[in-house]
Formats: sequence, C-alpha cells, structure tokens
Amino acid sequence: MKIFMLGWEFPPFISGGLGTACYGLTKALNQLGHEVIFVLPQVVQRPETTHVQLKTPTASQMSAATQATFEQLGYQTYHLSGMENVELRAIPAGLSPYARPEEYGSASQPGTSDGTWSQQSGSGASGGTAGAAQAGASSANTPTSILGGSQPAKSGGDAYGGDMFAEVQRYAKIAMQMAIGEQFEVIHAHDWMTYPAGMAVAAVTGKPLVVHVHSTEFDRSGEHVNQRIYEIERQGMHAARRVVSVSYLTRNLILRHYGVTPEKIDVVYNAIDFNGEGAPLPPPVSRDEKIVLFLGRITMQKGPEYFLAAAKKVLGVEPNVRFIMAGSGDLIRKSIEMAAAMGIGHKVLFTGFLRGDDVARVYRMADLYVMPSVSEPFGIAPLEALANDTPVLISKQSGVSEILKNALKVDFWDIDEMANKIVAVLRHPPLQAALREHGNFEVRRLTWRDCAQGCVDSYRRAIAEH
Repeated sequence: MKIFMLGWEFPPFISGGLGTACYGLTKALNQLGHEVIFVLPQVVQRPETTHVQLKTPTASQMSAATQATFEQLGYQTYHLSGMENVELRAIPAGLSPYARPEEYGSASQPGTSDGTWSQQSGSGASGGTAGAAQAGASSANTPTSILGGSQPAKSGGDAYGGDMFAEVQRYAKIAMQMAIGEQFEVIHAHDWMTYPAGMAVAAVTGKPLVVHVHSTEFDRSGEHVNQRIYEIERQGMHAARRVVSVSYLTRNLILRHYGVTPEKIDVVYNAIDFNGEGAPLPPPVSRDEKIVLFLGRITMQKGPEYFLAAAKKVLGVEPNVRFIMAGSGDLIRKSIEMAAAMGIGHKVLFTGFLRGDDVARVYRMADLYVMPSVSEPFGIAPLEALANDTPVLISKQSGVSEILKNALKVDFWDIDEMANKIVAVLRHPPLQAALREHGNFEVRRLTWRDCAQGCVDSYRRAIAEH
C-alpha cells in the first residue's frame, strides 16, 4: 500500500511527542513493506540529529520534470537512511504546533538551538484567511471551500507570515498541488494543522482520508477552546472515512464534543522503540539526593502546577529530594515564580528543552518519573522512562494509563495522594525496584509494528467504505 501522509513534525526536528510517534509509525510501515510519502513543513538538519539521517537526492537522480515541479512548488525531497520505502517532502510552510494563535506572530520557525521556533515577522493572528477554519462540517469538500479561496500557494521562506491559520492554508495548498498526479491509495493526516490539507488532497484525488487524533483543542485548552481550531478539527473528523484515536480517553472526548459516530473511530495505541538492550548507562552522578523528574512541555495540559504543589508536600517530610522540570513552554516563567513563592526554588531545577542523549541521561538519573497531566490523549514519555529503567507515576487522565499495569496512578488534582506515592517510592527501595523491573518488562510488548498494523487496518476499512 502507498500512503500520502501529512504531518508537521518529524525527526530531526522534534518539539513534542508527535514527532516521535510519526517516526516510529513511519519506520514500522516501511518494515511492513508499505510506501510512504511524508509531507511536512521545512525539514531541519542538525549535527545532533538522533533518529534519522536525511539524504538529498542529486540532480542526476531526478528527471527534468521532477526538478521543475520541485522548483515551482518550492519543496525539497529527502530519502531516509534505513527506510527505503519512505520519501520525505519538505515544503515551505511555517507550522508552529505548540503556539497559540494569539502568540503566533512572535512564535518561531525550525532551526533554533533550543527546540523552539525563532522570531518571525508578522502581525499576529488577526490577518488570517483560512477558510477551512470558518467552514463547518457540512461544507462541500471542494478545494476552494476547504482552502478558503483559489489563490496559488506562495513558496519560499520569505513568504512566511505570522498568522497560524494562513500557514495552515499555505501547507494545504502546496500539499494539494503536490498530490495531483501522484499514485497512492489513502491519505493519512496527523492532528488539526494538517486536516485542511488532507481534505483538499482527498477532494482533488478522490482518495479516502484517514485522520489521526493525537490531541484535541479540549486537551490543550480545557473548556476555553479556540473556536477556529475546534471547527477545523470537527470538519476534518467528519470529512474523513476513518478516525484513528490514540486512546479510549480520546475516543470518548471525540464522541462527546465532535459528534463523530462510534463506528467510525479506531483506537490505535502509540508505542516505543525498544531493542531489548537499552541505551548505554551514563557515567555515575555523585549525589546524595533523590531525584523526581517532570519531563514534557510546561503548559496547562501537562499539569506543572500540580507537580510543584506535590513537591512542596514531599519536601515537608523528605527534604533530601531534588525535583527536575525538563522542558519548555508558555508556563515556564510562571512555574519558576511559583516554585520561588513556595520557598522550594532551591530544590527545583529547570533544565529547559532536552533532546537526544540528554533525555536518556535525565531519565536514568531519576528515582521516579511523574506525569501529572490534566488531559493526556496518550503520553509516550512514561514509556520512555520505563525503557530507561525509571519507575513512573502517571495521572489517571491519560491514555497511557489504559495500557500500563505496572505504574502508579493518581488523579492529577489529588496532590496529597501524588505526594504520598512519591514518598512511598523514595522511602521503599523494594517498591521502586518492583515498579522498575515489571514496568521495563511490560513496555517491551508495546511495538510500533502493532501500531502500524492498526493504522493499516484502518486504511483498509477506509478504502472499502470509500
């Protein structure tokens, strides 16, 4: 099968869990013998790239017609080492998935050293013309109605603006133009930023669309949703033949807020790469403190304030503990100020965004990993922690809690119980050892090949229904 896949994050540039998921899924689809054209905004190559090495084809490897098409649409194509059936298409669009629309004018573009996005020119979110954001689920699925007009997509980095919805529209138009004349059986779109592109490609090619819900606007914003983003999500789910959800938690949210019929949704859990050997152990760290780790985006969705509140309680009875908050996000300054106001600032270390070997190192330094997410559709980080022999404490409001048996679980808001369980792990080495050993064994059975097969089954249902 050949899949036309649309995403906004892929190694070497990763700013969140979707990049890890897209890499694992694509690699497994390749291993199963399927072909993938993966369309994403502006691939970034860095010396510290961890997952893939990109190979740009030479001019002699491309026909004159292909070269002309690339120049016209302004994109580059890459082949991935070890993935002979995968082709990456990098197109000129600046999608910043973790910025809010009102912040987007000062959000960023891939290429900065801290994993965030560099300053762009633009006037904020007020100048958008993304018709897909305004169109309801009942709108006709034509390219014009989906994309909000028939203006050609601009190409080249100098055309990037500061409007999130305009960049979503740009990505959709270029993807649509790219898809014309391509041979593939199904379209796979990851999360809301690519749904307009998926609908446009489906309209011009007649191929079935499968949308993959890794997160929703309700996860990111609670009840204070951005209406334009919500409408894009809703339209994409209703336009698709099948909807892939990363957990039953997310499936129930889709049913409750988006009005999608239950029969249309396939639950396919994420996984983790695990070769059975584990990464090399880092050099020993000389310390006499216990370490409790938070690793993730420091945003409302991830519950950093609950982590700090529990830390305050833990330090009241176990002062010899250091809390590490690894990550970046819009609440990092507020979290630093909160720790200082609580009088625990000297016990909380903020590392900023980590990648590559630093991630494995901080996992293995920790005595416990805590994920206090308010709403977590899945949550790959606990699997990474277990693969690095670190026991985990996760919120019950997460998709990963549905499949992990050897993990401590707590309601995100119950800081007393969270603190009690942290103290129990730190005080009782046999409990810590049991969670570590059984959790590490359990995570080995969660493979991306199973995830890929689940998606292939969904593709086949979509094709049959189409």
